[in-house]
Amino acid sequence: MSQTYYEAILLIERLHRHFLEVVKLDLDERGVQDINNVQALVLYNLGHDEMTVGELTARGYYLGSNVSYNVKSMVEAGYLEQARSPHDRRSVRVKLSEKGLALHTQLVAFFEKQRHMLPEARLGEEELGAMLAAMHKLEKMWTSIINYGRGV
Repeated sequence: MSQTYYEAILLIERLHRHFLEVVKLDLDERGVQDINNVQALVLYNLGHDEMTVGELTARGYYLGSNVSYNVKSMVEAGYLEQARSPHDRRSVRVKLSEKGLALHTQLVAFFEKQRHMLPEARLGEEELGAMLAAMHKLEKMWTSIINYGRGV
């Protein structure tokens, strides 16, 4: 079991890197040079919502300092708009600009295209469901370790 667990951990990390590379390839094919793959995923996860950097960090599980840097870069590139919260002037809310919404639409189509490729990879709904269930269990265990210093 220990070797299987170790291989699973390595595979999760490798899959994440591969997925980021796939996103980068799509951005390159579109000629998008002013946003990187991680920023594109932040943009995708923000979607049509408006939220603070803290909320984006909590929902997207990004590292806080990286989100702040990426948000700043995306504002400078014109993908995000930011405004001070009317209720708490210390808080800054971000949302997609028109340019960001256009890229979001392209990313939705890109991920939909990938979804249609799943049968070619012999990945069905049942297999994906089982994989998702296992990943949720791992997430729960790791969250418990983070929060309480022990397993479930």
